[in-house]
Amino acid sequence: MTAIKHALQRDIFTPNDERLLSIVNVCKAGKKKKNCFLCATVTTERPVQVKVVKVKKSDKGDFYKRQIAWALRDLAVVDAKDAIKENPEFDLHFEKIYKWVASSTAEKNAFISCIWKLNQRYLRKKIDFVNVSSQLLEELPKVTEESVPSGENQSVTGGDEEAVDEYQELNAREEQDIEIMMEGCECAISNAEAFAERLSRELQVLDGANIQSIMASEKQVNILMKLLDEALKEVDQIELKLSSYEEMLQSVKEQMDQISESNHLIHLSNTNNVKLLSEIEFLVNHMDLAKGHIKALQEGDLASSRGIEACTNAADALLQCMNVALRPGHDMLLAVRQQQQRFSDLREHFARRLASHLNNVFVQQGHDQSSTLAQHSVELTLPNHHPFHRDLLRYAKLMEWLKSTDYGKYEGLTKNYMDYLSRLYEREIKDFFEVAKIKMTGTTKESKKFATLPRKESAVKQETESLHGSSGKLTGSTSSLNKLSVQSSGNRRSQSSSLLDMGNMSASDLDVADRTKFDKIFEQVLSELEPLCLAEQDFISKFFKLQQHQSMPGTMTEADDLDGGTLSRQHNSGAPLPVSSEKDMIRQMMTRIFRCIEPELNNLIALGDKIDSFNSLYMLVKMSHHVWTAQNVDPASFLSTTLGNVLVTVKRNFDKCISNQIRQMEEVKISKKSKVGILPFVAEFEEFAGLAESIFKNAERRGDLDKAYTKLIRGVFVNVEKVANESQKTPRDVVMMENFHHIFATLSRLKISCLEAEKKEAKQKYTDHLQSYVIYSLGQPLEKLNHFFEGVEARVAQGIREEEVSYQLAFNKQELRKVIKEYPGKEVKKGLDNLYKKVDKHLCEEENLLQVVWHSMQDEFIRQYKHFEGLIARCYPGSGVTMEFTIQDILDYCSSIAQSH
Repeated sequence: MTAIKHALQRDIFTPNDERLLSIVNVCKAGKKKKNCFLCATVTTERPVQVKVVKVKKSDKGDFYKRQIAWALRDLAVVDAKDAIKENPEFDLHFEKIYKWVASSTAEKNAFISCIWKLNQRYLRKKIDFVNVSSQLLEELPKVTEESVPSGENQSVTGGDEEAVDEYQELNAREEQDIEIMMEGCECAISNAEAFAERLSRELQVLDGANIQSIMASEKQVNILMKLLDEALKEVDQIELKLSSYEEMLQSVKEQMDQISESNHLIHLSNTNNVKLLSEIEFLVNHMDLAKGHIKALQEGDLASSRGIEACTNAADALLQCMNVALRPGHDMLLAVRQQQQRFSDLREHFARRLASHLNNVFVQQGHDQSSTLAQHSVELTLPNHHPFHRDLLRYAKLMEWLKSTDYGKYEGLTKNYMDYLSRLYEREIKDFFEVAKIKMTGTTKESKKFATLPRKESAVKQETESLHGSSGKLTGSTSSLNKLSVQSSGNRRSQSSSLLDMGNMSASDLDVADRTKFDKIFEQVLSELEPLCLAEQDFISKFFKLQQHQSMPGTMTEADDLDGGTLSRQHNSGAPLPVSSEKDMIRQMMTRIFRCIEPELNNLIALGDKIDSFNSLYMLVKMSHHVWTAQNVDPASFLSTTLGNVLVTVKRNFDKCISNQIRQMEEVKISKKSKVGILPFVAEFEEFAGLAESIFKNAERRGDLDKAYTKLIRGVFVNVEKVANESQKTPRDVVMMENFHHIFATLSRLKISCLEAEKKEAKQKYTDHLQSYVIYSLGQPLEKLNHFFEGVEARVAQGIREEEVSYQLAFNKQELRKVIKEYPGKEVKKGLDNLYKKVDKHLCEEENLLQVVWHSMQDEFIRQYKHFEGLIARCYPGSGVTMEFTIQDILDYCSSIAQSH
């Protein structure tokens, strides 16, 4: 084992500057025996690193190779398995547990003992040794620095190290000296005993020389000892002097300690004085209110601009003093509590003064504005509140101060403002709408009495009292009007207006000027209300310091769904709204102040609809535009919400107008004795469409009109066909042809994009019924000739060749000549003249379709003539039989008949 240890030291550890301390031959437990060596090593350079190295002998030679090295500090546990019985097995716990079996128990114990000593020396007992005999774990001798000099301590440590190290290799210089010595002796190798004896003799000679040298230097040693004794005496004297110096310095030290303590107390006192001064300055600077501010709060003039500014500055200063962040302990000072109480009294006193003054300003404003109502009663304008707002905005900062200091008084002022202003605005707005109603219905309030009179009574009143405008044109019930019959084509326009009176007023009786006047009045009403509401809302936001947000998530705009009644009204003057934000408070205040706007607008809309239901078109366009404008500013504002609610009513009136027109189409009755002509609701649709196109030009709500167009045109189509089927005097085809021609002409002129399909359908129906009427009316003008040739065509259809038809007895040439002679040109002209009169009697004059129909009949007659000529040429070739009139004669007959009438 010593040879192996020497070889490992030379081949593996010396090149790495390491020294091998212990070695054990092991193999892994439970596996096929593959021997290897575990080596305990230390580095020769500082700092010392202790390792456990696994070395394995190479299979191909006698050299060794290093496999794994573990740092000893990573070793956690050494388990010897059994502390009593001899057992070659042991475990080393590194990052995992390695189980080993030593070749002998002695080697295992020597290795574990070496590990324990290295642990004691370098790792300060960090490794746990389990199941290890106590004899192996002997404590290293504890040598203190006081008892043993450092050199001896090092020798002991070195002795321990030599005890661990059984073999130490010679260094290069020792080897060189031995070689020189051996070269000087010839028998050093051949006779080792002689060489050893020679070395022994030389050593004895050296020892004797050393002893003689020591004995020769005894005198010098005695001199040295004497010098040492004298030095010790000098040291004793120095120590005595130092002791006396130390006693002197002790009293000085005590005095210096007292001086230091006094300086510390002085410094502490100064520090406390500085801190006290800082606290006093803080309280004085932050809790001292100037006398001028106190006087302004107690006696300041709240009516003048200078007084308001002084009070505002004083209120801000008071608020800063009250809101100062006191330091810990300040609230326990009597002076601080007294000052805080004084500030609270000043705040209460000034808050009462401010609230009382502003209440008086609100009341005075109501009286001042009432005096100006008289001058606006005859004009369609609302009083301007800008001067009042301008005067009150001077108090805006004081209101903000009141809101933050005394919210109860702030809330009371808010309620008082709403009470006073709601009564004032209610008087102004009601008078304003009264003027608007007067301007809509006439020049005096007396004209309002005719709003419920029937149409005929209203007309009589108009003639007797000579009222101008549209006040005398109001109508009542429509049940009797809808039952009137069509008397003649001359009075069709007046009767059509009566047949389609849309519940209030005949559209043809109201001229364009009256409708334009209503449109201007309604627009002026909205234009006056908008700036009034916006100015008041802006004032409320600034004066009461309420924030306005431009958008509010989740808010439903009132114009989103106007067809049904599902839209919830967000403002109800009867119950207060829950205030969840400052914006809700603005809306609540606006709703209470202007609670009369929505009812008054609804009443005005009802009056306009009663005057003329076509006014709903004007109102829908105007109201939609104003709602769109208001929502662009703030979709959740009071104005946007209110106008949106009113727009619901306008849209319902518009839908009602369309439904009434469709219902009245269905109720139209026609006369059994006179021709129908253009139906009243067809003419009314033309009037409605023309008016609607002029009103809705560039309007935002074009989609509502397109839906109405679709409903109306479907109703017109259905009811034209219904009336045509019921007509007894006028042929069905004439009714369909004339009315669909009129519809087609109207749609072509107006170019309504959403009705392109209906326009094509109207043209197709007109063309179909024109052809049907021509064929039906023309019939068989040459009746016998028609019957003859029908027989000819029947024989050909049975299989007889066309050139053989003339051999049939009933269809020979003589029979053909006999039939042709019965229709000379004079007789044909007479038949065409009677036909023209019949067509003229069926058609109405307004649509001017007589020449179109006559030209179509001429073409149809010529077509029949050509058909007869073709049959004669095919069935009677070479017979020389021809008609007694030509196509040119037919053209001349038709032209002369048309000109004569």
